[in-house]
Amino acid sequence: MSAPAILTTPPQERRRPALAPVLVLVVLAGAVAWLWSSGMAEEILTYSDDISYLAVQHLELVAWAGGLAILTAVPVGIVLSRPAFRAISEAAMQVFNIGSTVPTLAILALSMTLLGIGTVPAVFGLWAATLLPIVRNTYAGLRAVPPHLVEAATGMGMTPRQVLWRVELPNALFVIFGGIRTALAICVGSAPLVFLIGAGGLGELIFTGIALDELPMMMAGAIPTALIAVLVDFVFGQIQYHLVPRGINPLR
Repeated sequence: MSAPAILTTPPQERRRPALAPVLVLVVLAGAVAWLWSSGMAEEILTYSDDISYLAVQHLELVAWAGGLAILTAVPVGIVLSRPAFRAISEAAMQVFNIGSTVPTLAILALSMTLLGIGTVPAVFGLWAATLLPIVRNTYAGLRAVPPHLVEAATGMGMTPRQVLWRVELPNALFVIFGGIRTALAICVGSAPLVFLIGAGGLGELIFTGIALDELPMMMAGAIPTALIAVLVDFVFGQIQYHLVPRGINPLR
């Protein structure tokens, strides 16, 4: 019994992949076309060296914060979904809710107070702001697994660990990926703020452009940030599409 037990989705209930990233790309393409026709595109391209350098910093911050959030939040969501911890699961969830309730700028300020300035407090602040969607979706996805599948697996002699890995996680994987995509979108959108605590990133162009009233400089940071958000969501959407088993993937 090496294959996971999965809940199949009727063909008529399967949906096509979401068109939101495509619509965002269309809007961005329209914005770029307008900037090009207005002559502002040439001014934006004068910052090409800064864009490439700061975009790499931006991606590094998102990769560190998002990766650490996934490694932390998925195991926590699994633990909270276990019967022994369900009584305290909602109370524990409120601890992670702090990262979403408190404004990101306030979290970064507190991080700077504790850890100084630079990359470390920036990664910590983004990590804290990114945890809740992954924990919540992991917990909700595992709780939503049909009880009869768990009972059938137990009746077939599977241990609790085997039930988790072969039955529960495969069925919850689509929901878990939804939380990861939401969390990474929050992380990419919040990352420009870390410039304010000395961590670099595309926020340097955005906030400097605002301070100097230089629209091309601001757009040189805003447009790549939007493109990175779409790219990250698209990549993880493809991973979700191909990794989640066909029988429980409503997109296939």
